[in-house]
Amino acid sequence: MPKGIYKVPTPVNEPIKSYASGSPERKELQAMLKELRSKEIDIPMYIGGEEVRGTNKVRLAPPHDHKHTLGYFHKSDKQHVEQAIKAALAAKEKWQNLSWEHRASIFLKAAELIAGPFRAKLNAATMLGQSKNAFQAEIDSACEIIDFLRFNVHYMTEIYADQPISGPGVWNRLEWRPLEGFIYALTPFNFTAIAGNLPTSCAMMGNVVVWKPSNTQVYSANVLMEIFKQAGVPDGVINLIYPSGPDAADVVFNHKDFAGIHFTGSTEVFQNIWQTIGNNIHKYRSYPRIVGETGGKDFIMAHKSADAKTLAVAICRGAFEYQGQKCSAASRAYVPSNLWNEVKAFMIHDLKTMKMGPTEDFTNFINAVIDEKSFDKLAKYIDAAKKDSTVEIIAGGNYDKSKGYFIEPTIIVAKDPKYVTMCEELFGPVLTLFVYDENKFEETLELVDTTSIYALTGAILAQDRYAIELATKKLSNAAGNFYINDKCTGAVVGQQPFGGARGSGTNDKAGAKINLLRWVSPRTIKETFTPPTDYKYPFLQAD
Repeated sequence: MPKGIYKVPTPVNEPIKSYASGSPERKELQAMLKELRSKEIDIPMYIGGEEVRGTNKVRLAPPHDHKHTLGYFHKSDKQHVEQAIKAALAAKEKWQNLSWEHRASIFLKAAELIAGPFRAKLNAATMLGQSKNAFQAEIDSACEIIDFLRFNVHYMTEIYADQPISGPGVWNRLEWRPLEGFIYALTPFNFTAIAGNLPTSCAMMGNVVVWKPSNTQVYSANVLMEIFKQAGVPDGVINLIYPSGPDAADVVFNHKDFAGIHFTGSTEVFQNIWQTIGNNIHKYRSYPRIVGETGGKDFIMAHKSADAKTLAVAICRGAFEYQGQKCSAASRAYVPSNLWNEVKAFMIHDLKTMKMGPTEDFTNFINAVIDEKSFDKLAKYIDAAKKDSTVEIIAGGNYDKSKGYFIEPTIIVAKDPKYVTMCEELFGPVLTLFVYDENKFEETLELVDTTSIYALTGAILAQDRYAIELATKKLSNAAGNFYINDKCTGAVVGQQPFGGARGSGTNDKAGAKINLLRWVSPRTIKETFTPPTDYKYPFLQAD
């Protein structure tokens, strides 16, 4: 067969469509939303080459219209988890032996399918199932997953090209092997792109995957699986199942061929998983790779030299886009006293203009939170703040779940910088703000660094370059993604690799080569062309 050192297409970030009134993409998306809403679908598990259905079905509904039924998915039990692992391992040998360029082609084709014929369907499924507006869906379930697929193929080739030097008469090589066993991908509700990236980044490197999405993301996960199958992902390489967390954990983390977990979710769950893996370490063929992006209590810190309008917009966008349900969403802010009145007026004005409602109405900036559990948790914190004399709610504070899980964008101003909502992750449209003495910037930086266990994203807004440098240094461990004069959300694949440390995860940077390196195990091969035929070294000669 002809061989070559193949060069993959140079990746570029997928352009974001505007969905402006009258645009072709807006009309196509509106038609797709109408089509998907008009029918109830039956979502199976995908195990090996089979669509598997069980006896327990779970209803799916839009968070912003919870009385409407989108369809049902078939809940998995422990037997299905075992089936998925068996199917993955059965597919492993052929998949890992497939030439890398053919693996690359499959995922490049998946990117093209999303960019073209499946764009409206995947965006519409995300809008309906996860209550994202058109723009938030576009930057997630279109652009980001396309970028993940294209850039990861590029990073894969960079890894394969990373080879050692060779001395005279020797050829040294690195063989980048997939891990020995299967990978468990456990994905969240809030980004369709993350749900697609966690299994595909592992599979791309020759691994086989058991994928469990969040129950509240199954609707768009089903579309992703349709795309993967059409792109040519072989049966058994990615197996999609919907078990409970405990059922999956009981099977996966007790299996000798468990080779790693790719996770995005809560810190508590990830820590429990880590502990379980540690307790079971003697059961595995090798030490499993543990990669996780977890919680955040992301901050915006402003210096007295900051521009008030820029700061207000950074806070409102950073805190309230997608209802504050981004891993990177601004959840706490520190505003200097000299800017407070101006910033407050700008924020209140902007929040009054933000419409809230269903995603199908493109004029709505704010949509619903993901489910009733999240709604009830957030309402509880808001009610507590209303009764607490040490805080003031200056915007929002209302909520209603009669039709959908709607919570107004809410700003709490706390007198105590360690007030509960300054410290705990809420994952919703609730921002807590502390107004600090404008002359205590450095002391407040220390407060930012020590208030939270998390270290995912953060931002400094200032015009004073000395202040920017000081904040960048003082907060070096407080955020894995740090922004200067911008909101703390919106990382772009290939531009801002994403991930944090401390309680926010292993900082293995989705959208970068470092992440793919976790899913391979290199083998060093040394070949000597003229090996010695005598054991004696020259130093053994007599004088």
